[in-house]
Amino acid sequence: MEISGNIIIALLLTTIAGLSTGIGSTIAYFIKKPRTSYLCFSLGLSAGVMIYVSFVELLPEAFITIGEIIGLYAFFAGIIVIGIIDLLIPEAENPHAFKGMEIKGKIGKDKSLLRVGLLTALAVGIHNFPEGLATFGTSLSDVKLGAIIALAIAIHNIPEGISVSMPIYYATGDKRKAFFYSFLSGVAEPVAAVVGLLILLPFLSDNTIAFLLAFVAGIMVYISVDELVPVAHRYESGHCAILGIVIGMFIMALSLLIL
Repeated sequence: MEISGNIIIALLLTTIAGLSTGIGSTIAYFIKKPRTSYLCFSLGLSAGVMIYVSFVELLPEAFITIGEIIGLYAFFAGIIVIGIIDLLIPEAENPHAFKGMEIKGKIGKDKSLLRVGLLTALAVGIHNFPEGLATFGTSLSDVKLGAIIALAIAIHNIPEGISVSMPIYYATGDKRKAFFYSFLSGVAEPVAAVVGLLILLPFLSDNTIAFLLAFVAGIMVYISVDELVPVAHRYESGHCAILGIVIGMFIMALSLLIL
């Protein structure tokens, strides 16, 4: 096949994989009666997805390509960077400061959740960027393998879309805004493909992608442990958070086993 044909297919596969977050984004449109348990479960689901993908998929792949030492350096660098960003955010806007926060299952009443949703959207977007580069680069050399990777990523992105849309919907009460930010986090993958095509193609290497994946794994683990799980427990004292975490991990595990 001509290289031009491969480029078109690679761009198409990366776009489909990235925009599959839109499937998860539509979850806000089906909420009839708001419950704090929905929020708690979705935050736990997000944490489960991020933690499992980070430790089972991203880090092992990085270790194989660049070695454990450099991979761990990239992983903890991601934790340090997102930690610094977290410290720079004023306490009044930080969900760690639970003073005066109340939620009675009323959508649009807890603006502090907007930060959680936007941070998750940022993490998912950053996570999707190297995935977009990986899908694009693989598809250029092997369309069949690229299609398999794109399908796996698309399955992963559906619960990621849920994890972004739910907190934003509860924070704003705006279904369109929840869908927009969730959908936007997936746009990072086709953007990455275009960047790879126009700028990075001559310099793109397996080592670069592996370093980025380990770096993003650190970011995702930090957000899961420091943001998502504590906020989930803030709104429900039962086991809905751990249930979401386990189901999120199970979904990711099942998708990896099938594909």
